[in-house]
Parts: sequence; C-alpha cells; structure tokens
Amino acid sequence: MWIMNRILIIDDDRSLLELLQNCMCGLYKVDTAWNGQQGLDKLSRTKYDLVLLDVMLHGENGFEVLGEIRKLYAVPVIMLTAKNSPSDKVSGLEIGADDYVTKPFNMEELLARAASQIRRNTVLKNGILPQEEICFDKITIVPQIKGILKENKEVLLTGKEFDLLYFLASSPKRAYTKKQIYKAVWKNDYVYDNNNIMALVSKIRKKIEDDPENPRIIQTVRGVGYRFGGGQ
Repeated sequence: MWIMNRILIIDDDRSLLELLQNCMCGLYKVDTAWNGQQGLDKLSRTKYDLVLLDVMLHGENGFEVLGEIRKLYAVPVIMLTAKNSPSDKVSGLEIGADDYVTKPFNMEELLARAASQIRRNTVLKNGILPQEEICFDKITIVPQIKGILKENKEVLLTGKEFDLLYFLASSPKRAYTKKQIYKAVWKNDYVYDNNNIMALVSKIRKKIEDDPENPRIIQTVRGVGYRFGGGQ
C-alpha cells in the first residue's frame, strides 16, 4: 500500500497557504500553520517528512522557528523567502536549513525540490543503502539512520549536514576542493557558492567537535578545501 508523505507548511500568507495546499494535496498529506508557534505545536504532535518554512513570519521570524525545530527534529526544512541575499541563505544554513526557494517561485521547481529532500531523507533513514558505520575520534557515523553518535549520544543532523560529513568521511584524510564538495552534496554544477559550504561546515563543527575553533574531525586544507581527519 502506498503511504503518502506528510508535509507541514508554515507561512502567514493565507492565500499562499491555500495555493500550496491545493497544488500539493494530491501528492502529499498537507498540514498548514500561519505562525511559528502553531507550526511547532503541530510538529510536537505529528511526524512530518518535510517542512516548508517562510522566513518573513510576523512576530517570531522563520530563522527563530528553524532554530527551535533544530533543537528537537532532523526533518528536512526548505525555507521560503522573498529575499535572495547570500547573507540570508548563509544564516539559514548555519541554523540548519536544507534548501532555499525564493518567492515568487515556480511551482514545478518547488515540487521538485520538495520531492528531492523527501527522497534523500527517506532512502538513508530507512537503511536502503547498505553503508557501513564510520568511527573516528569520539563520533560514529551511522548511515542507516542518517545520524551521528558522539560518545554514544545521538546528534541531530540535517540532510545536507549528513551528506557533507559522510562524503568527506568516506575517504578519510583525502582533501576535497569546494567544487568537488558542492557537486557531491548539492548535486548541482559549482557556482562558486563558497558561503554555503563554509556555513554548513561551521554548523557541523559546532555539533560534533569538542573545540570547533580547533577542529580535529573536519579540517581545513588551506588553498584546497576540507578533509575528514588528519593528514599523514
């Protein structure tokens, strides 16, 4: 039996909520919330496969809501924003966003991005890919749950955070350029989007390193990019 994925849309634009619900209801089970607190309440009661979150909410903004989500949930989050500034995107990625869509957006593009996030999260979470655990220092990377254990305690990672960490960890001590990392993690041609990469690395380090300012797990290779673990 086919089970529909469930998504939550948090946006204070009632007309947009109605439009998105009408366009997506045949593909997903869709719940809506018109402010951050209502969205968080629904997340506490229901398991979702994706959250679409508006940045410019009244009262508590989308970045603040995203921060609350990331304290408890690893659900993929796509930010909806009327702004297209690199600083906004970096801020969202540092907090834990998985993707960005700028308003006004093409509905087919949004649906494709939503499906991509759900597919990536579902495949790895269900252990469909037979990948082995990777242990280094105090952490264990567990592909079957798309998660990290640090000293046997679970660390919540977003989809992009896990993808980047696992990509580097699969070839320990090998240095990868930002171009190689971007193409592997974002699945797009490299567009010199170094801010996104650096923001994601910074976020991962804060979660897994004992001292993020002096990292042992994800190390910077000057003039090249990053590597997992130390070099020879």
